[in-house]
Amino acid sequence: MSEKKGAIKGTPVFLNAAGIICSLGSGLQTVQDNLFDGNTETNYLKQLPGYSTERNLPLGFIESPLCAVSIAQEDTRNNRVLTTAIEPLFTEIQPLKERFGQQRIAVVIGTSTSGISDGELALCYHRKHNVFPDDYHYRKQEISSPSRYVAKWLGLRGPAFSVSSACTSGAKALASAARLLQLGVCDAVIAGGVDTICNMTIEGFSSLLITTDSICNPFSVNRNGINIGEGAGIFLLSREPGPVRLAGFGETSDAYHISAPHPEGKGAEQAMRQALQQAGLEPEEINYLNLHGTATEQNDKMEAMAVQRVFGSGIACSSTKPLTGHTLAAAGAIEAVFCWLALQREDGRLPPHRWDGQVDPALPVLTGIASAKHSGKLTTAMSNSFAFGGNNASLILARE
Repeated sequence: MSEKKGAIKGTPVFLNAAGIICSLGSGLQTVQDNLFDGNTETNYLKQLPGYSTERNLPLGFIESPLCAVSIAQEDTRNNRVLTTAIEPLFTEIQPLKERFGQQRIAVVIGTSTSGISDGELALCYHRKHNVFPDDYHYRKQEISSPSRYVAKWLGLRGPAFSVSSACTSGAKALASAARLLQLGVCDAVIAGGVDTICNMTIEGFSSLLITTDSICNPFSVNRNGINIGEGAGIFLLSREPGPVRLAGFGETSDAYHISAPHPEGKGAEQAMRQALQQAGLEPEEINYLNLHGTATEQNDKMEAMAVQRVFGSGIACSSTKPLTGHTLAAAGAIEAVFCWLALQREDGRLPPHRWDGQVDPALPVLTGIASAKHSGKLTTAMSNSFAFGGNNASLILARE
């Protein structure tokens, strides 16, 4: 049973352990090595024929081996990716189960694709054979599949739900996890995001005319669209002190347009200010900002305006999407893992910003955008995630 029950709002929430898989590799060490290696020539995005009916687009595809899913009814590529990210956390999860009990550990997973890629394969099979494969069931592509699967797989009986708010899902899952802990609903949470590449996603974004045939170029005058990626970022959160604290989060919604953000980034600015207020920090106390930075015309413009109003022009910042592609619902969680890793480094090295260096004169100039290193140990970092409908989320992580 739990040692703590009842509302405990305001209690610090810690990111005790993390798991990750994306185009940079599988596992914390591999991803960290590739993220901070300083090599600006390595290309982690691959052109993979068969994932787009019209264009051979660069994609942030996972090439690492994936772990098996033991529950046949939940066996999808999405859940195999999720399993691979979570497996290294077994040694952390099992003692918590024994200490708190199964009913006091929650699962919150952000996703937008779930098992759609498996559904696509099943439809292709049906077209050819006039019957669905024996192992196919619609439940595999339900949004609830990842959280439902993790709870069953790990034998957890606490709250288990999925968050699907497009590209803010992973970040909002972490905010939801923090609220569960601060309200005393549970004592530990497995939370993060996962999405996998599927034709529907690629064709959908292509139909909006925002994908690019080259590696994306965030905040450049030459930016011309996004790359799609896949991956999973997972955290084990609790109230027990750990290396990094989830110091604050902000969530807003512009409701400005069904897909486009507010052109001036009003909701994005509000989310950043909410996170700062909750963390009790001033803008100048944030050492590094992981930008949403999709390299689309409108997103980069509104984000640059919002960041300039909150932080001025000098904050050290970068977009890591040229390395991973835009991993959609997983992006907020994966980029939070990047911040989590950076905060634990002793050398102050920051996640790199890869672009052509050509400043857009129409954007507020972010002079810290190419910074590769903080002057000392990183103590605070913010990560931005923005989504369709003007859905905005900002997280602040702090080194303990």
